[in-house]
Amino acid sequence: MLKWTSAVVASVLLCGASPAFAGPWGNVDCSQAPAPVCDLGVGNNERPHEAWDTGRPSSTDQSSSDAEDPYVGCSYKPVDYQAPDGQPQEPGGWFMVLCSPDGKDPLSHGPVWVPSGGVRPTLSPEQVAEMARNRLLLPSVTISASPADEQLVSLPTWLWLSGGWEEVSASASVRGVSVTAVAKPMSVTWSMGDGGSVTCAGPGTPFAPGHRDPRSASPDCGYTYRTSSAGQGTDAYKVTVTVTWAVTWAGAGQGGTFPNLTTSASSAFRVAESQGIATG
Repeated sequence: MLKWTSAVVASVLLCGASPAFAGPWGNVDCSQAPAPVCDLGVGNNERPHEAWDTGRPSSTDQSSSDAEDPYVGCSYKPVDYQAPDGQPQEPGGWFMVLCSPDGKDPLSHGPVWVPSGGVRPTLSPEQVAEMARNRLLLPSVTISASPADEQLVSLPTWLWLSGGWEEVSASASVRGVSVTAVAKPMSVTWSMGDGGSVTCAGPGTPFAPGHRDPRSASPDCGYTYRTSSAGQGTDAYKVTVTVTWAVTWAGAGQGGTFPNLTTSASSAFRVAESQGIATG
């Protein structure tokens, strides 16, 4: 059982001994040596959707059960469909375009009319942009904080990301239509576990041991606890970090935006009571 005292608590590392520790007021990288009091959650670095690659093309004839598109990895499935304004007079058939086995991928659409022996309809720039978005690989979030030991009530805590704040892009091309999607980190919200939170416009400034007063506040991303974490699960606050990404696309003389994406990670901060700060 953790015992809290009214004096500054002796050094008990959140993340164990690691190269990131540099004395009582140094840095701690909570992804380098996870421990019961430094439980780092991995950010979401998976693609929002995975394209279904069905391989090489086959016939576009309506009798084909799975006519594959060589350009986008989507398949054409024949369907019975009666157009509201009447059936086309030319030979051909109606197809659903399926870009995942279950047809739930955002690129799936239809029905579309495909003339017999004709060229399958190409995708619009917006649909190609969706492909590019699906290829975005967002980086995992890495949490860092100072003090390196337990946080202290009434002492400013410096917060920053040492990973997970870099712009990423991905491209897709279909029949001469090339589009690039870009994901740019816009803000990071820290939920501090005590009911409080702080939103920062950037990744935060790392604390520089020996160059800053440990009682000073971060210039751009920090928090001050007012109550200790004694009595919480593992006697620590669960801290959750969420990065919000703005996603845009451009290509084929057009451009647009997608709904924001997010990545997240979590850690545990112990917060102790103190009546004074020993600096010497």
